[in-house]
Amino acid sequence: MSSPVETSVNLTHHFLIAMPAMVDPNFARTLTYVCEHNAEGALGIVVNRPTDMDLGTLFERVDIRLEPGGRGFAALPVYYGGPVQTDRGFVLHRPSGSWQSTISVAEDIALTSSRDILQSMSESGEPGEVLVTLGYAGWSAGQIEWELSQNAWLTVAADPRILFDVPPEERLPAAMQLLGIDFASLSEVAGHA
Repeated sequence: MSSPVETSVNLTHHFLIAMPAMVDPNFARTLTYVCEHNAEGALGIVVNRPTDMDLGTLFERVDIRLEPGGRGFAALPVYYGGPVQTDRGFVLHRPSGSWQSTISVAEDIALTSSRDILQSMSESGEPGEVLVTLGYAGWSAGQIEWELSQNAWLTVAADPRILFDVPPEERLPAAMQLLGIDFASLSEVAGHA
């Protein structure tokens, strides 16, 4: 009888930095924030790929009227969060309330997928710091560990400021700086230690 794959490192609240040789178009040149990682697999959100849609349009599509308190969100981009459930919204945010479907990622970051958070954003402007995506990235048990062994990703502990304070086009290089590496200097061919 085989036991489930055990994760040697928990990557929750870490960034996955796609290596230059990443050929999967869903992840080439992406920075992914891992929201959950355990023996069953992992769930992450791509945080540096804004789409052409803004939050104002998203709110219209889900029939939520932006009230005066939430109008500051209208021009923010909606991000491509990953290839899984691209018709479903996910809100990465600072915890500041209680919603129906929330994963607490770290002390200061949560991921919510229920409509009630959008309603709160519309009415009160809370939570104030958000990154809204359509879709997410998912890995089955052992898959992310295998991809790491194949040099598909670099990992680094996440810095919430990169998620909420850095423009999307600067997030990947900013995460690389956490490792002390310039993204432009990475080779497309990696070796195995």
